[in-house]
Order: sequence, then structure tokens, then C-alpha cells
Amino acid sequence: MDTLSLLLTTALIGGGFYWFICILGSAERKGKAAVNLSGGSIDDDKVQDNYNNYWSFFKTPKQIEKTEKVPAFVDTFYNLVTDIYEWGWGQSFHFSPALPGKSHLEATQIHEEMAVDLLNVKPGDKILDAGCGVGGPMRAIAAHSGASVVGITINEYQVNRATLHNKKAGLDKLCEVVCGNFLEMPFGDNTFDGAYSIEATCHAPKLEDVYAEIFRVLKPGGMYVSYEWVTTEFYDGENAEHVEIIQGIERGDALPGLRHYTDIAEVAKKVGFEVVKEKDLARPPAQPWWTRLKMGRIAYWRNHILVMILSFLGIAPKGTVDVHEMLFVTADYLTKGGEAKIFTPMHMILCRKPE
Repeated sequence: MDTLSLLLTTALIGGGFYWFICILGSAERKGKAAVNLSGGSIDDDKVQDNYNNYWSFFKTPKQIEKTEKVPAFVDTFYNLVTDIYEWGWGQSFHFSPALPGKSHLEATQIHEEMAVDLLNVKPGDKILDAGCGVGGPMRAIAAHSGASVVGITINEYQVNRATLHNKKAGLDKLCEVVCGNFLEMPFGDNTFDGAYSIEATCHAPKLEDVYAEIFRVLKPGGMYVSYEWVTTEFYDGENAEHVEIIQGIERGDALPGLRHYTDIAEVAKKVGFEVVKEKDLARPPAQPWWTRLKMGRIAYWRNHILVMILSFLGIAPKGTVDVHEMLFVTADYLTKGGEAKIFTPMHMILCRKPE
């Protein structure tokens, strides 16, 4: 091979590797580059230990029943997974019904906008996002409604990411992010005109605790909508396969225990809400929400190879490979739960705080 051919070959290989490592980004227009994967607020040299501690939590399930342990457990989970979620999934950490002719990003935005439309808020109103993540829904909802959105997340790293994204999107005047526990929110009574949660309250050890807090900070007459992760009427607790699927979802998503769909309205009424509407948004004519997970299998293996390369080179923290593999296994359980009709991440409940 002559010198020119060698240089061209080297340039092609180097360019391809650079694209694979540095350019290939998240599902939402490079929200997070692969080369910048981290353990959130966890020091790089402690990511593996934190992953091991997270997993050991489920080896002694009785610990999950201790309410005081759950917030730290959920915080650790989101330190471990936030960058991977954002890189491979986008800035909205939730599912949505598949819509014919619409991309995943478009379907996600429509799903988010529907939530705020149910609240009947107007420009200038102040609404709460309980469990906001890195703020994908917050930004879509603020832009769509003109309302001011205050998001709360227990994870400080997510606060920093959401604040950065809000500024980049030019929505920092409408969107504010607070680090805190939605079981004990730092807001006064009767503060918000409306409130929503999108696949977030499933992390609460007791649903009535977070619903009671949202009830407290909501103004009289204000509306609250939540998309809940629940088991359906088809779930059979005596069926070993069903139990394995649900436990797999719980382990891989930092859930202290999935609730049955009939529990949701009962809890809402218990804390004082009037239940206006309930509906599983995953039911037909909605298209299966889990197709996104099945279609992403090739992308997963491509991404997993990349994560292994980055970890081997010392660019990604040790332990990132284990976290990425855990999420893939969890995606398989979520798919099985959807196909068996025993699980839905989109049980919608719309409530009103009485005047």
C-alpha cells in the first residue's frame, strides 16, 4: 500500500471512529454525546460500587418497605441512568402511544401536550411538574401552554441538566427546576394553578404521600393529572411468569412496588381529590407503546459495543457497561409486560381539588 492510500485508509478509519464515539448522540438531537457519559453526581471511580449497592437493594426486598431508604435509592438510580437515558432515548424519560405517521419524538410531544390540555391552564398560570427528570415534558408543556412550570426532582444532576436544556431552548423564563423530594415539597399551600406527573409517582413508596403533597400545594379548584405505572386486570399474582415480569420491571426501574390500577383512584379520593376521569391511554385504538423498545434492539447492541469501547478506554466510568446492560434487560421485561397486557405505563387519572 502506498503512502497516499495508507493516509486515506487511516483517515477513513479515524473519521468513522470519531463519528461513532463523538458524533453519535441521543434520540433528541444529540442531547448527550456518548463520549460524555457519566455517573451523574457520582464520582467516576465510584460508579461501579454504586451500581452494586443499587442491585443489592433488591437482594433484600424488605429494605424496600422502609420509606426512608427509598429517596436515596431512587437518587442513586437516576445518577446511574440519566446520561444513558438522555443519550439513547431523549430528554423525555417516558413512554407514549405509537401514532401512525408520527415519529417517536412527535408522539412524545403530543402525549405531553395532552397532559397540560387536561389541566385547562392559561398563559401566566403556574403549574407543577412532580418528578420532572431533565425537563423534556416541562419544556414541551411550557411552550405549548404559555404557563410557567416549576419542576421538582430528587436528583441534583438532573436539576443541572434540566436548567441547561431550559436555557438552550430559550424557555428558562417559563421553566424552573428545584431539587427536592416530592414527598416533602418546599412549596407553600395553595401555590399552583395545576399540576401533573408523567410516569414519576411510581417511585413513591406510598402513593398517598405524594398525592397528599400535590393536593396541599394545589390551589382550590386546581386540576391534577398523572400518568401512572400499574398492573392491569390481566395480572395474576399466582402466575409465576407474570410475577417474574413485574419484578423485573421493578428491579430495573427503581420501583418500590408496582400498584394495581384500581388503587389509583382510591388513593386520590383518600387524600381529598375529586376524580374527574380515568383511562388507560395504552388501550386501542392507541398503537402499542412497547414497539419503540423492540425496534431499538439493533441500536442497543450498537450502543452497547460503544459503551464497552468507551469503558475499556477509560472514557466512560467503570460500571457503565453493567448499567447499560441492566436497562436492556429491563426493556425486555417492559416489552413482555406490554405484550401480555399485564402492565401499562399510561394509566391516566385526572383529579380536581375541591373549591
